[in-house]
Amino acid sequence: MQRRTLNDLCLAFMLIPVSLGALYHDPSQLPRSAYDYVIVGAGNAGNVIASRLTENPRTTVLVLEAGVSNEGVIASIVPFLGPSLAPNTPYDWNFTTTAQAGINNRSLSYPRGRMLGGCTSVNYMAHMYGSSEDYDRIAAVTGDPGWKWENVKKNIGKHERIVPPSDGHNTTGQYIPANHGTDGILPVSLPGNAQAIDPRVIATTKDLAEEFPFNEDMGGGENILGVGWAQFSIGGGMRSSSATTYLTAALNRPNLDVIINAQVTKLLHNGTVGGLPSFHTVQFSRSPGANTTAPPVAPSVVSATKEIVLSAGAINTPQILQLSGIGPRADLEALHIPVVVDNPSVGRNLSDHVLLANIFSVKGNDSLDDLLRDPALLSAALTQWNSNHTGVMSGSVGNHVGFLRLPSNSTIFHITPDPSAGPKSSHWELFVADFFLSIGGTPPTTGSYLTLASFLISPTSRGSLKLASSDPFAKPLIDPNFLTTAFDIFALRETAKAVKRFAASAAWADYIVGPVGGLASTTDSDIETYVREQASTGLHPVGTASMSPKGACWGVVDPDLKVKGVEGVRVVDASVFPFVPNAHLQGPTYLLAERAAQLFKNDM
Repeated sequence: MQRRTLNDLCLAFMLIPVSLGALYHDPSQLPRSAYDYVIVGAGNAGNVIASRLTENPRTTVLVLEAGVSNEGVIASIVPFLGPSLAPNTPYDWNFTTTAQAGINNRSLSYPRGRMLGGCTSVNYMAHMYGSSEDYDRIAAVTGDPGWKWENVKKNIGKHERIVPPSDGHNTTGQYIPANHGTDGILPVSLPGNAQAIDPRVIATTKDLAEEFPFNEDMGGGENILGVGWAQFSIGGGMRSSSATTYLTAALNRPNLDVIINAQVTKLLHNGTVGGLPSFHTVQFSRSPGANTTAPPVAPSVVSATKEIVLSAGAINTPQILQLSGIGPRADLEALHIPVVVDNPSVGRNLSDHVLLANIFSVKGNDSLDDLLRDPALLSAALTQWNSNHTGVMSGSVGNHVGFLRLPSNSTIFHITPDPSAGPKSSHWELFVADFFLSIGGTPPTTGSYLTLASFLISPTSRGSLKLASSDPFAKPLIDPNFLTTAFDIFALRETAKAVKRFAASAAWADYIVGPVGGLASTTDSDIETYVREQASTGLHPVGTASMSPKGACWGVVDPDLKVKGVEGVRVVDASVFPFVPNAHLQGPTYLLAERAAQLFKNDM
């Protein structure tokens, strides 16, 4: 998207401030030096844990957030402006990957949210839970039936609240109410910004029903296969994040404190409990770039009398563990970090979806490209949103999503097992956007475009997260290892062919002109070249602090999310997922956090 144009226009619009309670900017303001629980990261999961634990008025909680407040950040409230928040902004960690051999040695931007709400404050807001088989597989891998779908899905009711779309249209046939919650804390809705291509997408599911069948509920978890209406964490035409929901409500409680611009540098080893090294102290410093004129000060410390909760995400959580002496011995010793727990699994098993933005040129001016280029059109759309929270700005960038499988007779299955979670789960995702979806580049200044993006959902490539330095403020070495297996390149190549079949439906005959660039290739070798030139991150990293069975010699956390070989630390974020789910991550991570909150309460 045209980020400069969007950002310039955002400055012209003011948002009604959200009143936050015990939100601090400096360690000297904290009223306590010890809390029952210290949560590292006010993101997708951390805010859920903070909210649920402080439901007990006798439980004290501190949340440490390295980033800034979400209050008053217009682009984090207006749904359509979300893509302008990353990369290369104050609201992003601004990570980059190492050179990726599988994509022609390109290094990619790797955005992660750096503000209250974490990625839920900067993402595209797609809300879904994945396949039921995702959770059943976790239960099988960990040996803990509590992670089975039949148990985890019980949290949907207390998490989700389905609300009307911003345009108030009748949503009958666009989702299945029985699959969703009505009394939860997070507003979720169907798209309220109708787009000209919407009827074409639905018509294609009828014209090509065998390959692209219509699915009445893309976010329910029971049946994800097919193409249908996407669901988003949007309520009343505004973004719903973990910050605007779980955290904002809980900040009124006297037993919850939150401090921003506070970057955790490591956990401090406090001796031994029950024969295990104990960690109950968190060291943190003012974040680099924090909006403050105060002089640098020595690191601060705070204690957790019960547990430290790492909810810093799949990049920062393993970074903090390694800085604390928990990780692969050889890696830590090479950086002169004292080894407290030698765990070779910390930072390994990095898995992520892979995105291919497949672009088609189209006729007419129904696409959103002109809106994104023209400040006057954008200003008018923002004026409408500012008036009544309706119009194109009240929704995300696309209204439809699909989860699909490769044909069962695909030749790749002759040489490799099916890596999906099961027969009801997908190999790839289709996401439809009626404009030129630019991934790390500049979109054309003229023309009209359609993006039929495809995501590799069941990757077999695995990467790693390592420290580049013992300096906690140095960016880590992020190596997703994209497209380094035969299955991954085969599958993503086949998605490029599949989206062209989707575009060949009669529903698009008077709209689509043809594929752009390498997408027009016809031979497998040329399509593979296109894939390796254009593939990018799906922005859904998991696995770097993976769950495994209790007592297993591999993995980072037990099924109860306690760090192996350590007393006093749990991990609650997407890093614990052993496999990347059949979903954009916020939905599964919310369910993870709700289950984790119950695990904490069970131990009280």
